[in-house]
Amino acid sequence: MQKYPIYIISLVISAVAFLSCGQDRSGEYYALIEAKYWMYETMQQDYLFYEDLPAEDGLNFFQKPETFLQSVISSKDQKNGVQFSHVDSIKASRVTSEYPSYGFQGALVRNANGDNVVQVLYTYENSPASEAGIKRGDWIVTVNNYAINSTNYTNFIEQPTQALTYKIARKNENGTHDTLIVDMPSPRYVEEPSVLLTKTVTVGNRKAFYIMYNSFEEEETDLLKEAFNQGMAQSPTDIILDLRYNPGGYVSTALLLSTILAPQEVMGQTCFTMIPNDKKGESQTAIFDSGLLTGVTKANFDYLYIITSSSTASAAELTINSLRPYLGDKLLQVGDATFGKNVAQSLYTNEAYPLIEFWLTTHYLANSEGFYDYYTNGLEPDYQQAEDMTLDLGELGSEQDILMQPIIYHMANGTFPSTGTDETTSEESRSYLGFFNGQAKVLYNPISHKPKEAKISGL
Repeated sequence: MQKYPIYIISLVISAVAFLSCGQDRSGEYYALIEAKYWMYETMQQDYLFYEDLPAEDGLNFFQKPETFLQSVISSKDQKNGVQFSHVDSIKASRVTSEYPSYGFQGALVRNANGDNVVQVLYTYENSPASEAGIKRGDWIVTVNNYAINSTNYTNFIEQPTQALTYKIARKNENGTHDTLIVDMPSPRYVEEPSVLLTKTVTVGNRKAFYIMYNSFEEEETDLLKEAFNQGMAQSPTDIILDLRYNPGGYVSTALLLSTILAPQEVMGQTCFTMIPNDKKGESQTAIFDSGLLTGVTKANFDYLYIITSSSTASAAELTINSLRPYLGDKLLQVGDATFGKNVAQSLYTNEAYPLIEFWLTTHYLANSEGFYDYYTNGLEPDYQQAEDMTLDLGELGSEQDILMQPIIYHMANGTFPSTGTDETTSEESRSYLGFFNGQAKVLYNPISHKPKEAKISGL
């Protein structure tokens, strides 16, 4: 039988006395606290920040698991409203958490006139949105003739329940915007692909393989390998890894991608180290393992350009940090500083609570030089350039894409343009300033609300 501290037994007895009207219902009340007590015991041993745990006698073990976890986690286990340790429901509960969608991501923006519009950031392949012709850079102005606001954004954009009619402003070749009426098909269950886009970018005598990678999925590594096989078949001089919208995923997949991109001569050396708390003993080292390269062409390049934003997090940051010591000046990070999540979560389950997945922060993630101190500032870019979602965005991976412009300049000239000049801001990007008069504001960016994950599995 599970042994509980005296104060917990007293709490249960008090609850039973107050609520049971003389009936012995202690078993029911013990059941209410058991899962949380198991979580707390696990945290006392394995939590990276166990020293920050509050005392047991001040905790409410009757709360829901996710609420209980929020009440005990360390301030170092969260950032900017994002909680790293988390509880997921599985089986039946997981099915109900999925919802039909149109298959695109769009940011809610308020213009200078006080009107709300949605800027389409990207669409998924084989989705209702792509079938309807929706594309990056479209501005959704109204839905079924209704103005868009923070209240109806979910039903109109993120989780539609029916076919809707979008009024769209789309930029034409003259730099002005045409108005289109688009009848959206019925929403359906659509999975966002981890490899969103690949293409070849040619600048003079240089050729880059461009890949937008949006999630480090463990079950989609074949897609990642196939993308690199196709890309390397073009014999590129450079690689552009676009992680601007990537919030992370599995640590094992970060190891695979890092191994693909690492120099051949460092196979067998340290890729990264997972550092536990002082109760757990020695750190665990992951090496660049050539055995991971089965079925994939090893990448060779002069420069690896990595595009980042404040939404680039967790496993994505691990990849950058792991490669930096070995690539040196061949790795050029362009964009904004990353989110700053330098820890990983391990999965804990218990047969007694089959509907709970407990992902607990258990390790720091350090590169081969022992560096992991990027929680505060993130990983800072070699060339600072922000993507402004209130402007026309331009096609991903093109010269109209503001985060691509310094890369294209570097491919052509061997250096970046001078910081603080207009050299990286194209007329296409500036043209929409007239519409917003420079006073637009992003009200909601769905990418920044994605879970930031570095899940330990398979290592």
